[in-house]
Amino acid sequence: MATAALRLDSGLSFSLHRGSRGLSVLPNRVNALSCSGKDKTLALAVSSPVLGNRSSLLPLASAVVSEAELEAGGSVDRVGELSQVAGVLGCQWGDEGKGKLVDILAQHFDVVARCQGGANAGHTIYNSEGKKFALHLVPSGILNEQTICLIGNGVVVHLPGLFKEIEGLEANGVSCKGRILVSDRAHLLFDFHQEVDGLREAELAKSLIGTTKRGIGPCYSSKVIRNGIRVCDLRHMDTFGQKLEILLKDAALRFEGFKYSADMLKEEVERYKRFAERLEPYIIDTVHAMNQYILQGKKILVEGGQATMLDIDFGTYPFVTSSSPSAGGICTGLGIAPRSIGDLIGVVKAYTTRVGSGPFPTEILGKGGDLLRAAGMEFGTTTGRPRRCGWLDLVALKYCCQINGFSSLNLTKLDVLSDLPEIKLGVSYKLINGQRIESFPADLNVLEKLEASI
Repeated sequence: MATAALRLDSGLSFSLHRGSRGLSVLPNRVNALSCSGKDKTLALAVSSPVLGNRSSLLPLASAVVSEAELEAGGSVDRVGELSQVAGVLGCQWGDEGKGKLVDILAQHFDVVARCQGGANAGHTIYNSEGKKFALHLVPSGILNEQTICLIGNGVVVHLPGLFKEIEGLEANGVSCKGRILVSDRAHLLFDFHQEVDGLREAELAKSLIGTTKRGIGPCYSSKVIRNGIRVCDLRHMDTFGQKLEILLKDAALRFEGFKYSADMLKEEVERYKRFAERLEPYIIDTVHAMNQYILQGKKILVEGGQATMLDIDFGTYPFVTSSSPSAGGICTGLGIAPRSIGDLIGVVKAYTTRVGSGPFPTEILGKGGDLLRAAGMEFGTTTGRPRRCGWLDLVALKYCCQINGFSSLNLTKLDVLSDLPEIKLGVSYKLINGQRIESFPADLNVLEKLEASI
């Protein structure tokens, strides 16, 4: 078994066992684990001064067996022990493999719910025949026939995109009837939001955010300034046109390149009348539904989109998304109480990627980054854009653990590093003058000047 040994300046030793189905890492000690299941993603259990309190890294398989338990011939069902309401959240800048984990865990849950974001989320999953599904709005539990998939109030919903996803699923034999629920409080994202997103990026020129241009920011802007249109407004088409015209007028006043006419408005209203009829069977008061599910003892898995380092409050602002993909977004995006939430699983790749602009302390530039990108097939599910690649950043990971209070972590894509002669980790930040940074800084000026100790 090939082993790559790494030592952090914290005094913690890591040994990464390539080819094993799992491994456990404790300070200065390594225990190989065995886990059942078909997925190749490895699990890692860590207790260290770098990551803080003990955090057992959850595998994508159904069980993990420790060294002592192997000797005793026993096993522990980690998945079966997950709380009634659990969440899967990203620990980096997105693209960690959250959808795959949700797909696997869905068979153990009654409901899979999205709480924030929109079609800027790209979750790739495969059915038992190896057919690939790229999901953006539909929760990744949809391939499990017994699972209800719920789109919460915190999500912004592009109806043309949602129906396209549903059509694609049903064309491939996945039944969606009665299984997808959409919050009546969710905000509607229109095509013009996407156009405005592109116009704003063009206006920013070299300072662009690097958005997916899916209209997420403009839609959340409409929500926050309180002239947005919600799903429940589709039930009142007599006033729908007036509300939509206000949005279109605002966009036309703000951007010279945006034009609309009375005919365009009329066509859009007629289009949404048809959407309203089609969506009606899916619409539900998801706040009531979620709390009823909890009272009924149903198991609920929350699927986060994007990741903590893209959080509107905690990420590398302004190079962030427009929602809260950290733990707090679960409560505000679904209308459930904080005490209802139990286990939170953080998903982290064995290296780091990000899409779009913004600081990236452990980024690998040049041929090294190109090799890692090719090995990991790091191209966006939503946009197809090549992802920027770098070493695993433990400073950012610790920051994400502090914010979310993860009960477990899921390490993915460790096999991508198998052919590298040397594996590196970012273990601390320091300024050019050598001053050490004790936490992840908010100030972009500081982030741009610091160096990651690798």
